Amino acid sequence: MKRSLSQTNFYTQLAKQQGYPARSVFKLKEIQDKYRLFNTGNNILDLGCAPGSWLVYLSNIIGPKGRVIGLDLVDVKIKLPANVSTIKTDINDNHILAFPALQTKFDAVVSDLAPHITGIKETDTQNSLELWQTALKISQAVLKPQGKFICKMFDNEFSEDFIKQVKKHFKQIRKFRPQATPKSSREFYVVAGR
Repeated sequence: MKRSLSQTNFYTQLAKQQGYPARSVFKLKEIQDKYRLFNTGNNILDLGCAPGSWLVYLSNIIGPKGRVIGLDLVDVKIKLPANVSTIKTDINDNHILAFPALQTKFDAVVSDLAPHITGIKETDTQNSLELWQTALKISQAVLKPQGKFICKMFDNEFSEDFIKQVKKHFKQIRKFRPQATPKSSREFYVVAGR
């Protein structure tokens, strides 16, 4: 496929051709290609998993001996592989860590969470920060000692302070902006390892 389409449309069409419900899969693929974070047999927690592209992609990497658990406010409507399960929940639920599926330790926590955009910059920025902090808190509770944390972020006045928080818990921290991210977006990913 030629890239004469807009970047967003190009990746959206490519995702559909490859059987993924969203173009975000190519962002995770770029992260995996660069850092090789996920392996056969891994257990992975996916925060903000709908519509399911990351679930399917991770399932293929980890194989039948691995497990992917996805959490989201909305249902994942695609057919999922046998090694994937989802829970419809709010990650801000105070009892989330009591869920039986989260009683295991995970090799990685991945977060593609984004707030519902209100159009009010201060509100959207604060909501983003709260999601990042919740994802970090969950990762600290469920990760194995050598666990990895991948978190979608947006460049704003809180992003550098949040990265400092992440550095308190992880030895290796990298900022990565996938090519699949639209040029106009302030989105990037923090890729962290213990």
